[in-house]
Amino acid sequence: MSTPSESSSRRKALLALGALGVVYGDIGTSPLYAFKEAMAGHNGAGVLVPIAANVLGVLSLIIWSLLSLITVKYISVVMRADNDGEGGMMSLLALTVPDTTKPGKAVNRRSFTLVLMGLLGTSFLFGEGIITPAISVLSAVEGLEVAAPALSHAIIPITVVILLGLFSIQYRGTGKVGILFGPITLLWFISIGVLGLKGILTHPGVLQAFNPLFGLRFLVTHGWESAITLGGVCLVITGGEALYADMGHFGRGPIRMAWWCVVLPALLLNYLGQGALMLADGSQEVMRNPLQYLAPDWFKVPLVLLATMAAVIASQALISGAFSLTMQAAQMGYLPRIAVRHTSEREAGQIYVPQVSRAIMIGSITLVLGFQTASNLAAAYGIAVCLTMSITTVLLSQLARQRWGWPWWKVIVVCGFFLSIELCFVASNLLKIMQGGFVPLLIGAALLVTMLTWKRGRAVLGGKFAVICLPLKDLISSLNRGGVTRVRGAAVFLSASGGTAPPALLHNLKHNQVLHETTVVLTIQSVRSPRVTGAARMEVEELGNGMWRVLVRYGFMEQPDVPQILRDCCRRGLICKPDKVSFFLGRETIVPTNQNIPLWQAKYFALLSRGSQSAMEFFKLPPNRVIELGAQMEI
Repeated sequence: MSTPSESSSRRKALLALGALGVVYGDIGTSPLYAFKEAMAGHNGAGVLVPIAANVLGVLSLIIWSLLSLITVKYISVVMRADNDGEGGMMSLLALTVPDTTKPGKAVNRRSFTLVLMGLLGTSFLFGEGIITPAISVLSAVEGLEVAAPALSHAIIPITVVILLGLFSIQYRGTGKVGILFGPITLLWFISIGVLGLKGILTHPGVLQAFNPLFGLRFLVTHGWESAITLGGVCLVITGGEALYADMGHFGRGPIRMAWWCVVLPALLLNYLGQGALMLADGSQEVMRNPLQYLAPDWFKVPLVLLATMAAVIASQALISGAFSLTMQAAQMGYLPRIAVRHTSEREAGQIYVPQVSRAIMIGSITLVLGFQTASNLAAAYGIAVCLTMSITTVLLSQLARQRWGWPWWKVIVVCGFFLSIELCFVASNLLKIMQGGFVPLLIGAALLVTMLTWKRGRAVLGGKFAVICLPLKDLISSLNRGGVTRVRGAAVFLSASGGTAPPALLHNLKHNQVLHETTVVLTIQSVRSPRVTGAARMEVEELGNGMWRVLVRYGFMEQPDVPQILRDCCRRGLICKPDKVSFFLGRETIVPTNQNIPLWQAKYFALLSRGSQSAMEFFKLPPNRVIELGAQMEI
C-alpha cells in the first residue's frame, strides 16, 4: 500500500498531466507559428536576414518573455491571487473591486474604471477564444506544405472540416475525451523538445541566446523597426492567461509542476532548435516553416497529425474557457440568462453553452476563410493577448496593494516591470491594426457594450420595480386584516429583492384576488465568490400568516436549482410538497424610450431581454407548474 505522501504525489502528477492538455494546449502550440512570425520583418525579402545577430536577438527576446511574463508573473505571482481556489479575470475582478450591489454601496470612479477594465479583459478573452481555434488548426494543417506538398491546395478545406468536427461534438462535453488530452499533449511536448534538441546539436552556439544582451542589442540596432518583431515575439506567450483561468480545475501546485518539468523545457528547446536550424540553413523554405524542417522525413506527416491534435486540444481549452466565462458573467449580472447544459454528473465545471459554441464556430471559420493563412491571422491574434495581460497586471497591482498589503514601491517595481514589457507588446501590435488587429478590438468592443448595456438596463429596471413593489411587512399587515381569499397548496414567487413583494405576487392578488396558504418569496442572490457553502448558502424565515422568505446565495461558478432549494427548505421547517408547488414568474416586455438611458441602448437592452433564456428554464422549473404574469416596462 502506498503511503499518504506517495498517494498525494501521484495525484499531483496526474493533475499535472491533465493540466498539460487543458491549461498548456494554447501556449504549447505557439511553436507552430510564433518564431517564424517574429522573424518576419522589414527588408525586400519579407523576413529578417537569418544572421547570428538577428536570430540570437529574436531568440533572446522569446526566452526572456517566457521567463519574465509566464514564469515570474503568472506562475510565481498572479496564481497567488486565488478566489477560493478559482482564478481568471472574473475572479480577479471580484477580488479587486468591492461588491457594489450591496445596499449602501456606491460605485466610485476608481471602482468603475477597474470594473470597466475587467470587463474589457473578459471581452478580449472571448475574442481570443474565437481566434485560437482558427490560427492553431490552420497553422498545424499548413505543415502539409512541407510534409505533403500535393495537398497544399486543400489546406483551407481541411481546416474548415476539422473546425466543423470540433464544434459538432461540443454538446457531448469534454469529460469522455478529456482523459486523452494530457497524454497527447505530453507526446506533443516530448516531440517538439526532442526536435529542438536535435537542432541545437547541429549548432550549439544558439545557446548564447540565454544572454539577455543579445535581445537588448537587437532592439537598439533595429530601433523602431523592432516593434514589428515584438509583434511576433508576443505570440510565444499566448495562453498565459489560461494558467490563471484554469487554476480552479487543477490547483496551483500541479500547474506549476507541469510548467517546470515539461512545458518550459520543451518550449525553450524547440525555439532554440528552430533558431539553430535557421543559422544552419537560412533558406526561404525553412523560414516559412522551421518546425516542419526540424523533423526528419519519416516524421513529417506524423508531426502534422500530432500538431493538428494538439491544436484541437488547444482550441478545446479556449472554447471551454469561453463557456465558463459566459456562465460567470451571466451569474454576476453582466449578461442575460443563457442556456447552459451540464455535460457531466460529477464535474460541475463541464458545461456546454450552445449559443456561444455556434458563435465561436462561425467566427473561427469566417476568420480562416477571410485571412487564408496563419501568418495573416497572427496580426489579429497578438493584440488581444497583450491587452488582456496588461489589464490583469493593472488589477493585480490593486489587489497587491489592498489585499496583500504590499508597499507602493514594491507594487511599482513588480507590476511596473510586467506592465512595461506588456505595453511594448501592445504598442507593437497596434501597428497591425489594419492587417487584422481590428478584429479582436471589434469583438472586444461589441462584448463590452453588450455587458454594460445589460448591467445598466437591469439597474434601471430594478429601480422601477423598487418603486412599484410593496414591502413585505406591509403586505403581511394587510393579510392580517383579512379580506384576501386563501387557497390550498403552496406557491413560490421569485423576487429580486428579499424585502419586497415581487410584481408577480401583486399581479396575482390584483387579478385573481387569491393567495396560497403557503406562499414563499424566493430571492436568489449571486455573490462575488466562486462557490457558497455551509450556513452562508441559505436563510429561511417564517414571516407569519403563511408567508415565508427564503434567501439563497450562489457563487458565480454555480447554477441555481430551485427544486433542490425547496427540498432543502422543507428540511428547515417549510411545510409543502415540492412536487406539488406552483411557481409564479414575472415576465417583462421592455418598451424602449430615452427616459433613463439613450434610445439606442434601450432598444439593444430590449433585444437582449427578448433573447434571454426564460427564468423557467434557467432555474430548472417544471414547465407544467409554472405560471407567468406579464407586464410592460418602459426604460
